[in-house]
Amino acid sequence: MNVNRIELPQSTDALLVTKPENVRYLSGFTAPEDAWVLWRPEGGLLLTDARYAEQAPAESRLPVEIVNPREGRGFLEPHVRGLRVGYEAGHLPCAELERLGEATTARWQATAGIVEKARTVKTSEEIARIRAAAELADRGFAFVLELLRAGARERDLALELEFWLRKQGAEGPAFDFIVASGPRGALPHGVASDKVIEAGELVTLDFGAIVGGYRSDMTRTVAVGSVAPELRRIFDVTLAALEAALEAARPGVRARELDAVARGVIEEAGYGERFVHSLGHGVGLEIHEAPFLHRSSEDVLEPGMVVTLEPGIYVPGVGGVRIEELVVVTASGIVLLSHSPRSWTEV
Repeated sequence: MNVNRIELPQSTDALLVTKPENVRYLSGFTAPEDAWVLWRPEGGLLLTDARYAEQAPAESRLPVEIVNPREGRGFLEPHVRGLRVGYEAGHLPCAELERLGEATTARWQATAGIVEKARTVKTSEEIARIRAAAELADRGFAFVLELLRAGARERDLALELEFWLRKQGAEGPAFDFIVASGPRGALPHGVASDKVIEAGELVTLDFGAIVGGYRSDMTRTVAVGSVAPELRRIFDVTLAALEAALEAARPGVRARELDAVARGVIEEAGYGERFVHSLGHGVGLEIHEAPFLHRSSEDVLEPGMVVTLEPGIYVPGVGGVRIEELVVVTASGIVLLSHSPRSWTEV
């Protein structure tokens, strides 16, 4: 946890953290959906209910107070009396804010992105967990390649892969796996369907694992037998865009500039309008988190950031290609966390 990166606005004395990923980041508590953190410059306090009276003290790096939320929000008053307290406006419901206002004498102020900003730069422990999740996904890709063939159903591949990852130690899937074959490859978020894979199609597989609460993310596109020349060209252009982005990625580079590098390769090949999403995003406790690598992003790469680079081309009625690498930014460049072959592969 990068505590020194948590900067409260000068207008606040404390921050009430209610977003589960932020609660877990600050505390280490593995049931963050049932807990809050009250954060102050001198430290934090984890607030949860009696169901976790044993679990929370055993897991939390912060002091724990067991409260009864059924009795309202008065339990906060001794901690926030007369203070200016920020709340996570993007997560706390309006009805909850009204309850807090009625139950406390604090002055509540909307904030955004305070903990998320700290989370952008990972510690060595966080990177180790993401690396373990990525290594598990690499092994999963080798497993699913053995099942990938004409006649297989997309949904079956996704289920077999998730089950295998869980048996190998994953806490769960990092997100709903994408298995998109043939024309469905033109769907950037084409989660696995009942479609049967046919010979001559490309299949895009986008998946990841969770280890120690942290996620991995990797995409590969594979050919089932010989494919049409246009599909091979789309693959080659996408791969070239990824290689260009990997070459340009380093600390100090603006996210939008990196997006432009990959986008330029695809535009030059005539597929600019078919690259319909950003180049990538941060990965950690969430599958999509800051920094965000899109055209208008103000983010700048820093050592310790873990991001995806995932250009794609999607042609309706024809198919699509996405190839995605997960990397950690270092002082001198980047290091790959995903290692499965990304070159042209036929099964």
